[in-house]
Amino acid sequence: MPTPKRISVVLPFYNAEATLERAISSIALQDYPNFECILVDNNSTDKGADVARAWCEADRRFRFCREERQGVMFASNRACEEAQGAYLARMDADDRAHPSRLSLQAAFLDHHPDYGAVAGRARHVGNPKTTAGFSRFVDWSNSLLSYEDIYNRRFIEAPIINPTAMWRRELMESHGLYRHGDFPEDYEMWLRWLDAGVRIGKVPEVVLDWHDSAGRLTRTNERYSDQAFYRIKSRYLAHWLRQYNPHPDDTWVWGASRISRRRARMLEKEGVRIAGYIDTKETRQLEASLMHYSQLPTAGRLFVLSYIRQMDNRDRIRSFLAERGYREGCNYLMVS
Repeated sequence: MPTPKRISVVLPFYNAEATLERAISSIALQDYPNFECILVDNNSTDKGADVARAWCEADRRFRFCREERQGVMFASNRACEEAQGAYLARMDADDRAHPSRLSLQAAFLDHHPDYGAVAGRARHVGNPKTTAGFSRFVDWSNSLLSYEDIYNRRFIEAPIINPTAMWRRELMESHGLYRHGDFPEDYEMWLRWLDAGVRIGKVPEVVLDWHDSAGRLTRTNERYSDQAFYRIKSRYLAHWLRQYNPHPDDTWVWGASRISRRRARMLEKEGVRIAGYIDTKETRQLEASLMHYSQLPTAGRLFVLSYIRQMDNRDRIRSFLAERGYREGCNYLMVS
């Protein structure tokens, strides 16, 4: 019986005839030889399955299977169930892995036995006129390398770009894989694993070209809407606050705009009591308690959740809080 490969690359696809060759070729050209790649056809109606089968016939490192339940979550989990490797690496059908991706990430896990998963930096590929928002997200994600940054800033956005991830087999056996629901399945999994104490890091190298397009699921499916993201992050944030918030009766939201208040109400539905709002406008009229940011006491008297989304303002708030002795993850969190 052949010896199981050390790394299993899981690659689900649906109607990916136009891009699948590029994705599979990038895996075949990896400088780490000891891998297998599980190609899962999720009911494609184009010739993507023919592309996958041709690769499997030509290169025994590739294996083909089908998943009849429609959805990337089902197809991804099927690939993981078929995988035999000690490490599993996620890959998308429209992206391109850099040649050293597997070797870099396997080396990280080899040398960091206390880490359960590792990701890497990505290069955004897309039309700058129509995908500028995704480009900014990739830049932000690429800035998070340490476990501490990933952990403390996981409620801002998804800190891991899904097709850059690699994890240990025992992790999915202990904490489960992608779940089905009205939420982004990858973000929910990262939140769940981090909530369970799993350490996740990143290699500093770019390991993937992340191709953005108008048809990408993150743009077209309701499970990846802003509301879905805030709904699932509110659930895990509330759970964290119940365990670690030193001031459960004095939690203040920075950001008193209508949008910030609407997002914060999702947290209240999860049982979190919001004492009031912090804002830069002294004249804003609210029924709730309002504090001008200049009146914010020094650290140790309340907990701050910042719902300010603009990146520049987020950095200013972080610097302002640091001047008053606030520590991220201890006295405040950025959640937008």
